[in-house]
Amino acid sequence: MGEADLQILASLSGRLRGLRHIWAIGDLDVVASGGANASGDLLAGRHRAGQDLATIVYTSGTTGQPKGCPLTHQNLLADVRTAIDVLPEIFGQPECSILLFLPLAHVFARIIEIGALEAGAVLGHWPDPTTLADGLAEFSPTFLLAVPRVFEKVYQAARRQARSSPAGAKIFDAAAATSVRWSLALEADRKPGPILTVQHAVFGRLVYRKLRAAAGGRLTYAVSGGAPLAAHLAHFFRGAGITILEGYGMTEAAGAASVNTPSRSRIGTVGLPLPGIAIRIAADGEILIKGANVFAGYWRNEQATDDVLDTDGWLRTGDIGLLDGDGFLRVSGRKKDLIVTAGGINVAPAVLEERIRTNPLVSNCMVVGDGRPFVACLVTLDREELVPWLAERGRTMPGTARGIARDPEIGAEIQRSVDEANKAVSRAEAIRRFAILDTDFTEIAGQLTPSGKVRRAIVAVDCAAEIEALYS
Repeated sequence: MGEADLQILASLSGRLRGLRHIWAIGDLDVVASGGANASGDLLAGRHRAGQDLATIVYTSGTTGQPKGCPLTHQNLLADVRTAIDVLPEIFGQPECSILLFLPLAHVFARIIEIGALEAGAVLGHWPDPTTLADGLAEFSPTFLLAVPRVFEKVYQAARRQARSSPAGAKIFDAAAATSVRWSLALEADRKPGPILTVQHAVFGRLVYRKLRAAAGGRLTYAVSGGAPLAAHLAHFFRGAGITILEGYGMTEAAGAASVNTPSRSRIGTVGLPLPGIAIRIAADGEILIKGANVFAGYWRNEQATDDVLDTDGWLRTGDIGLLDGDGFLRVSGRKKDLIVTAGGINVAPAVLEERIRTNPLVSNCMVVGDGRPFVACLVTLDREELVPWLAERGRTMPGTARGIARDPEIGAEIQRSVDEANKAVSRAEAIRRFAILDTDFTEIAGQLTPSGKVRRAIVAVDCAAEIEALYS
């Protein structure tokens, strides 16, 4: 509180009956001395106050109305402190700085905000994700928290810029392949060979250095959450000098439950459980979480609480996954999103969607097929990426949205991505048909959550005609 604030309070002091003390900035000794005679009972009471409500964070509402998750001070601090303990390479840096652009309605943004205060890190807020490149250049963070779509956009922008010339396109593609090979060698605990070492050094000067400079020049680590990150992107960035650590959690668990760390990381997984947090897999494959970070129940919604918390305090996450032999967690998708075809085949759509979205032309996609004879997919296009892609082929943008959606060359490009995605699943789970939509999914239309997740039920209604056409 500054001098001006003190003057305002002084003028109002006669009307503020509950006001007992005023502490100004610089009066920390006065504050400390005020607790010198505090009793043990009082201190114990303050300690128990950790169970007091700190905030209510609402779920994204992908499968229904958002639900309020009351989180206590203990929930939040348990999560923050364990994360700081296992990530000393990030939070222990003497000049640790974090740029936060996720909305504070998102629980991961809250955790990072509190973590910055706990660790004494410099925290910056950037208001618009679409201009994040400007924020990175201006703030020069050492750490970033983002959803996979952000890293996809960064990669696509770098690739698009390099492809402005034929030579640049060849250099970038070779650099990307080298970066992935370098990361794979690190993953396997192998020392890169002499040829790979030379190639990596050359592309470090030609490509990787420019990529890091575009991110502010100091970014060394990032955490990705909220959705699966494509493995080739994780390898590319790590090989280029920016290690992306995937983590997993949910609002009901105060944010993070597991994370890869610089010292113990496995690409394709969401890491090991944080200290003090237990994770197990139920008989039906559902991921269960237990720990001091888990909330006590939804706000004024006992039925929903009973649906997710058992009598022993285990949180049913609604996600399907498995723990590998070393304890690393792999997430394959949402339990409610699981598609069961008319032939009884169970399909996890995230496995396919994750791979299709790696195509720069794809903005969003949604796999369908529940109760249908085969699996199909709706695809929306990224117009920003489409313009240079067509220009490389000596073409201009078709005049109408309908013309874009029905363009045979664009359709063939999407088909290649679908074919590549199908390699990750069995023949019965593979996508047989797809439709390119005239418009993208949007938050305004209710088809996307504020964090960018697709609301499948709403899209299914809005695009009912297009889905029916896939099966006609």
